[in-house]
Amino acid sequence: STQDTLERLHLQSGPGTPWGPAGGAVIISVCPGCTGALAKHFTSAYPECNVTIFDLPKVACTARQHFVNEADQRIRFHEGDFFKDPLPAADLYMLARILHDWTDERCIELLSRIYKACKPGGSVLLVEALLNEDGSGPLTVQLYSLNMLVQAEGRERTAAQYTTLLAGAGFTNIQHRLTGRLYDVVLGHKDEAK
Repeated sequence: STQDTLERLHLQSGPGTPWGPAGGAVIISVCPGCTGALAKHFTSAYPECNVTIFDLPKVACTARQHFVNEADQRIRFHEGDFFKDPLPAADLYMLARILHDWTDERCIELLSRIYKACKPGGSVLLVEALLNEDGSGPLTVQLYSLNMLVQAEGRERTAAQYTTLLAGAGFTNIQHRLTGRLYDVVLGHKDEAK
């Protein structure tokens, strides 16, 4: 699961490293059909951070009513369409299983919007199932890619392909980590001066 991936990442790094948010970071979580579970996990792992869940109004309303309670004071909601509505400024944007739904052009469009909204020195963290660089596997990821081609506009990609998308939107110092789980991570940075 995405939570397992982030847990493993948290164990491999910590706050202030390239793979962990700095103290007091404002994080925007963009997740399909969001339940708030990823936001809860992140605020538990990084208690100094606040998380804003950005999702369509109906999805955010459901998550607010059924999954996130008043005790989760560091979790907020921002309703909108990430292709049309303004994105709130943040230090870190997490996109969990989002880009595999879209064509390269739509991915660059979304990542460019995130780059513009991202605070200088901020980052975007992609949580996706990565194909081997030669496309030979893993088999599960190949099957996910076939599913994306049939049901959506997108596909699963390699780390190099995600690097190209992130660079096309302006992100630099792009790194990826294989987590040993189904989902891996790719991190892109926005320069301090931008």
